[in-house]
Amino acid sequence: MGSTEKFVYGGGEWGGDADVVPSLTIQVQDGDIATVDYRPAPDGLGRFYLGFQPRDYFDDPAESDPVDLDAEAEAFAEWALLVGAVDVEAKHVRRLLAEAHVDEPEDTFVEETVERLVRLVGLPIPEGLEGGDDLV
Repeated sequence: MGSTEKFVYGGGEWGGDADVVPSLTIQVQDGDIATVDYRPAPDGLGRFYLGFQPRDYFDDPAESDPVDLDAEAEAFAEWALLVGAVDVEAKHVRRLLAEAHVDEPEDTFVEETVERLVRLVGLPIPEGLEGGDDLV
């Protein structure tokens, strides 16, 4: 397995506590997959992927559970209100989520998609995210 970077937003700042609610954890793996976990979330929701879904990238359904993309987009848009973002529409979140069975995602590197998601909800770009160091 290659490189993995983890960004945690909790307590109103990047580098905060993931146990504080609301919180956001983004784990970027090899520039291809970003796992996004957010709390609070409705039961059965709270995780989606950017770039590729692991089950597709590794061609193994055991790598990740199926994702209800529409429900996750709605729930994440609601989450964004908790962190003070202006009204984020679920359709804008939905366009960024990793589709099932995608051949190539829109962005070459998943870090680009992570940055677009973070900007969408009005958070600063976390230090260490490729291309975002001087924007913190």
